[in-house]
Amino acid sequence: MRLATIVAGIGIALLAFSAPPVRGQENGPAQSLFESANRERAAHGLPPLNWSATLAGAARQHALRMAAQNTLSHQLPGEPGMAARASQAGAHFSSLAENIAEGPSAETIHREWMNSPPHRANLLDAQLDSVGVAVAERDGALFAVEDFSLAAGKLSVEEQEGIVNSKLRSRGLRLLSYTSDAHRSCVLDNGYAGSHVPSFVLHYATADLQSLPDLLEQRIQTGKYHSAVVGACPVDAKSGFSNYRIAVLLYE
Repeated sequence: MRLATIVAGIGIALLAFSAPPVRGQENGPAQSLFESANRERAAHGLPPLNWSATLAGAARQHALRMAAQNTLSHQLPGEPGMAARASQAGAHFSSLAENIAEGPSAETIHREWMNSPPHRANLLDAQLDSVGVAVAERDGALFAVEDFSLAAGKLSVEEQEGIVNSKLRSRGLRLLSYTSDAHRSCVLDNGYAGSHVPSFVLHYATADLQSLPDLLEQRIQTGKYHSAVVGACPVDAKSGFSNYRIAVLLYE
């Protein structure tokens, strides 16, 4: 997941203690930002981003929160993180990125994003294929959010496992062939099933396969474990539409 923030424009009037109403905009500036993003991608020989209504819903809630609190942040106090927001909105993805900004117009915000390396990288990332954009207005200032993703609604079990395997391999673990054990373990609420007893088992549900759970990262960093096997389950009512269910078995 990548995050990028910018404050575009200067001289926006200070707000009075009693905050004015916040007005969300579904079209207008949001549509302008979406079209500007795809014009930039076309100019660089990249495929256009698909509009995601679910990402737009997550972006809208975040834009409204930022406007209500008159502040820029990828996660405001009491608010879920970006992946959780996207998941709760119904998005299904294998990676996420986000641009946020405050400015006087959509044109100014887009121009500032393109002049900022991390924001530009998100807009021109060939590995991202979907976006949802939202803008909320407060006293003339626009609070904009672009949530990008690599959509993953059709990932097979093998593709899900491949993504997690690549993350484990990059951390120095050897991948074992006990896949049937991992598949049998995945459908359990806890523990493992199979003939190869692991030293540690973690079951988790996630909307972002590119990020490993903190507990798993901590276990790997101990250096005790040298091998692993991953099992993914078909998405069902237990995990929810937006989550993948994964079991990771670690071996010393």
